[in-house]
Amino acid sequence: MQSSTTPSPGSLSRRTMLAGAAALAGTTAAIATPAQAQALTPAAQAAAHTQATAHTQAAVSAPGASAAGGRRDRAVVFRNVRPFGAARPTDLVVVDGRVADGPAPRGAKVVEGGGRIALPSLVDAHIHPDKTTWGGPWVSRRPANGIADYVAQDVELFRAQSRPVAERAYGLMSHAVARGTRAMRAHADVAPAYGLAGVEGVAEARERLRHALDVQIVAFPQHGVIRTPGTAALLEEAAREGTIDMIGGIDPIGFDQALDAQLDLVFGIADRHGVGVDIHLHDRGEKGITAMRGIIDRTRALSLAGKVTVSHVFCLPGLSDRELGAIAADLGAQDIALTTVAPSDSLVLPIARLREHGVRVGLGSDGVRDSWSPFGNADMLHRAQLLGWVTDVRLDEELTDCYRVAAHGGADVMGLAHADLTPGAPADFVLVRGECLPQVVVDMPQRDLVVHGGVVVARDGEFLA
Repeated sequence: MQSSTTPSPGSLSRRTMLAGAAALAGTTAAIATPAQAQALTPAAQAAAHTQATAHTQAAVSAPGASAAGGRRDRAVVFRNVRPFGAARPTDLVVVDGRVADGPAPRGAKVVEGGGRIALPSLVDAHIHPDKTTWGGPWVSRRPANGIADYVAQDVELFRAQSRPVAERAYGLMSHAVARGTRAMRAHADVAPAYGLAGVEGVAEARERLRHALDVQIVAFPQHGVIRTPGTAALLEEAAREGTIDMIGGIDPIGFDQALDAQLDLVFGIADRHGVGVDIHLHDRGEKGITAMRGIIDRTRALSLAGKVTVSHVFCLPGLSDRELGAIAADLGAQDIALTTVAPSDSLVLPIARLREHGVRVGLGSDGVRDSWSPFGNADMLHRAQLLGWVTDVRLDEELTDCYRVAAHGGADVMGLAHADLTPGAPADFVLVRGECLPQVVVDMPQRDLVVHGGVVVARDGEFLA
């Protein structure tokens, strides 16, 4: 359905660009049920097992110690906490970075929880830390009339920054940790205007934060793969150097106007270098569906099941139930993951329906205080609240499901084990004051303690460098 109004020339914002002609009164998207949110396809289970095995955060620290260089203890007891808002407090035992079953070993360090709620840390499945002005002076934005205008303003802002990408990205990413983020998939612009500065800056920030945050990097061709000569060579170089985890793409038809050329190039690089694919797809209608079919076909042809993600995917929410079911079945069969940033009720993905077909769906922040928008805060609890807001939920279970999508949906997309506070799970959790989980989603209390792999990495809303 088309909106009766369109933005006037020069008045375009990120929200109006994303919403465009979408109907603001579209049907509310459903949220995954707990059972669906926990479900993983075989490929995702294998990826989660691999990630869990490789997890390096086996040590824990006292809350006053530096997570990077302070004294570490093999075992810690987080005393007097209420997992998921349970009525009765209990002790949460962590041994070698994982939640343990049974009593704490002798000599375990004790951290007093004070009756706070313990919740799984969150996962940001889609964020752009290289673009941010976070921590710097205010930037006044100018009107823009499409992606081409935005990317031109990206270049101007990049050249005007006095702080390098690594410093700006580190500031935003460490802030995200202090707000309870355990992992993120970071998209970094790759274009002749920047070279690989974005990828290298985010990689430097990732290294500084490796004790506190799991990061996957996507080489993202924001300026187009085909329409901007030189980009393809940079993507190849980024993959060859081994710094990135995934190759990106953007609107093969609507922006790049080269469906087969872009997808063949992106998937070819991924196949040659053993990396994944994560493509931005804003195109709606037939353009978007045609691009999705091209992505599905190449995933199948190159046996890349479990290694491909499509972000935003604005072509899906407007489909009929039958049409959605058909494409969701194909996505599930190829284990292609999706991400949403919940921009509006008409553009948020129908998560529950997709989950019925085994499609992994994550939630992300998108851009944060960049040339596109002054908004954003890299706080995934806030994003969980926004998911509830745009889908108009009101029941406790619905609010709880919003949190599960933010916690476990992104973990599924990234191939991480769920930090669900069960024995053997990664000890990645937050302690907050509150009555119950639904109230936490609504009120967004301060994260009093953030723990990553058993190590206290933030306290009272401040990152422990």
